[in-house]
Amino acid sequence: MSLKAGRLRHRVDIQSKVQTQDPQTGEMIDSWVTTWPQVPAEIAPLSVREFIAAQAVQSDLSVRVTIRYRDGLLATMRILHKGRIYNPAGWLADPVRGNEYLTAPCSEGVNEG
Repeated sequence: MSLKAGRLRHRVDIQSKVQTQDPQTGEMIDSWVTTWPQVPAEIAPLSVREFIAAQAVQSDLSVRVTIRYRDGLLATMRILHKGRIYNPAGWLADPVRGNEYLTAPCSEGVNEG
């Protein structure tokens, strides 16, 4: 399957969690920084078959995000799109070449880490 540019009509920010230390209290504070801004992506609801399979493992997966391949993506990152937060369950390489695109089944909601 070839990934056509027209499918990537959404722009998402991919964020990583960072910890900084409060200089006054010494407390470690978690925050999110944008690692990759405005990444072209496709956000699609899961098909009925995928949704039923996700429910079978007690998951709350709701969408599938597809982007062009890039190194360094982790399941601990989060995706922002129009004020919504998506939490990837992992990044799956395309089955043919392995370096054309990545797909992430995602749950929706606040990701505190």
